[in-house]
Amino acid sequence: MTQTPATAARGTATAPSPGLADAWAHPLLGRILRGQGARRRLDQRHPWLLDTAVALVVALSSLPDLLSDSRHGPFGAVTNGTGLPTPVLIAFAVALAVPLWWRRRTPAVTYWVIAAVLLAQWSLGVWQQTGLAALIALYSLALHGSLRALGWAAAVTTAEMTLAVWLLAPIEQPFLGLFFMLGTATAAVAVGLTLRIRRLYLAALEDRAARLEVEHDQRIRLTTAAERARIAREMHDIVGHNLSVMVSVADGAAALATNRGEGSAEPLRILADTGRQAMSELRRVLGVLREERGHEEDERPLGPQPGIHDLDPLLARVRAAGLPVTYRTTGDLDALGSGIQLTVYRIVQEALTNTLKHAGPGSTADVTLAKDAGTVRVRVADTGVPAAGAPSGGAGHGLVGIRQRAAMYGGTVTLGPPSTGQGWLVDVVLNVPPGDHQP
Repeated sequence: MTQTPATAARGTATAPSPGLADAWAHPLLGRILRGQGARRRLDQRHPWLLDTAVALVVALSSLPDLLSDSRHGPFGAVTNGTGLPTPVLIAFAVALAVPLWWRRRTPAVTYWVIAAVLLAQWSLGVWQQTGLAALIALYSLALHGSLRALGWAAAVTTAEMTLAVWLLAPIEQPFLGLFFMLGTATAAVAVGLTLRIRRLYLAALEDRAARLEVEHDQRIRLTTAAERARIAREMHDIVGHNLSVMVSVADGAAALATNRGEGSAEPLRILADTGRQAMSELRRVLGVLREERGHEEDERPLGPQPGIHDLDPLLARVRAAGLPVTYRTTGDLDALGSGIQLTVYRIVQEALTNTLKHAGPGSTADVTLAKDAGTVRVRVADTGVPAAGAPSGGAGHGLVGIRQRAAMYGGTVTLGPPSTGQGWLVDVVLNVPPGDHQP
């Protein structure tokens, strides 16, 4: 079966978030967002590139300290600076920069190594720009590491910075220095935790979207199975009714042939017995698809299912419900077989039910049936606008049933807004099997 799905399910047309759409349309913000996506993909493919770049930036930040003879810190002169030689300063800079290469794989170890190097450096009265490695390590620990380790790291950082400012390497403006050092450390932790929460939130959204998609597919499969079982029960009634007629006629003909002494009595009895056996097998096969139902329903008498002639009472009930419906037919529809007549009836019934549910007040519907050479076309169109909060019709039982019934006859289904853009259209073309006509 070929299907032409609608571009948007009835009552669920969606649009992108206005805020996000505006951000992507903005020349600067859009470029930043697109660049962020490209950087993320590059980082996922080659994570060592970013780690190497971070380590190099931290190492290069020590150049002003190495090229200058001054041993002043960022908040004034260090009172107990020892004037260490340049190779020692280079060793400190390397010891602070290199561990950052492992900051995402082992964030806790990276932080403790850098904290130990900083403690040794400040004990010698040395302040270097490479001290920002501690901020990067805190950020990485907050983003990738254990929260318990982060708590210990925050406590150690506070104690270490306080000792450095007041005891290990006193500076001219200790209050200002401690304020900015603790402030930047807090900011690093806050940024790391914010990004961590954002990643967890996005992961939860992705997981929820995946679960909803799985649940949606499961609902579709369950609905399809239920519709197939319903179709099977209806076809059982049609075939069973016709078989019962055949058996009754064969029994009557056999009895008449026996009374007349004709030789056709035995073949007619065989025909009747074969029909009864077929009815028994049909009930047994249908039991595989039938849901658990009461004994009374399983034993209900067979009877004909609705056909083309039952559409007039159906349309009368729909009009009584408040939906004006026009009805047009083309071709000899009464000549169709009972199976395809039932399919046409159910398609019209499901389409009009969908219109009553979702089209809203003031709507009208148009039903057109056209029989051509080898095909039957069923077209149901309405002019309504979906009511606010109307559920989706794309995956409902009705439309799934339409697709399943059309598949029985190799049909094509078109569901969605018509070319005018207003209302909803159900357009089904069924192939009429050769010889499928009323006797």
